[in-house]
Amino acid sequence: MPGSSQTRDRFMSVRSLCLAILSFGDATGYEIRKESTEGKFSYFEDASFGSIYPTLARLEVEGLVTVRREAQQGKPARKVYSITEAGREELRRALSEPLAPDTFRSPFLLVSMYADMLGSTVVRRAIDRQIEQVRAELEQMKAMAEGCRHASSLWTMHYGISCMTNTLNFLETHRDRLLRIAEGDTDLPAAAE
Repeated sequence: MPGSSQTRDRFMSVRSLCLAILSFGDATGYEIRKESTEGKFSYFEDASFGSIYPTLARLEVEGLVTVRREAQQGKPARKVYSITEAGREELRRALSEPLAPDTFRSPFLLVSMYADMLGSTVVRRAIDRQIEQVRAELEQMKAMAEGCRHASSLWTMHYGISCMTNTLNFLETHRDRLLRIAEGDTDLPAAAE
């Protein structure tokens, strides 16, 4: 609902994300969207085209970014955004605020929670897919880290690599236990595995 704290928090997150991306260099709205879905900024906030463009327009009105039009042959001119010094200061201010808790949502975890109800075929498919996704994401993170020359970005990527490595290790180590649960073995282990 408009004006709710959740809406304001989301706006502030997309706002900070746009400023953060622009702090590394000029970009179009499309490039910002791509960086926020496939690049190193994809781990921070889910930003849609529907939220990026209104946010960029607000940032321009507030003097936190500037925009220039670049002609393209056979296409409409593209808008290229640049962060201003006021934008950098706003980014510093926003990032200095107390952090909201990290959020984590996983459709896979919902399947695993009901493994005993779903059976081993469904659970095997889900866990295999999850392992495949984690491996792919881990390789993407490692590739991004390889070319990184920004110390704090590299630290952040190494943190993400560590998290994904531990996730992959847990999935591979405990895969068979979840499959046994799906096959009807619902005995609880004596201690945490």
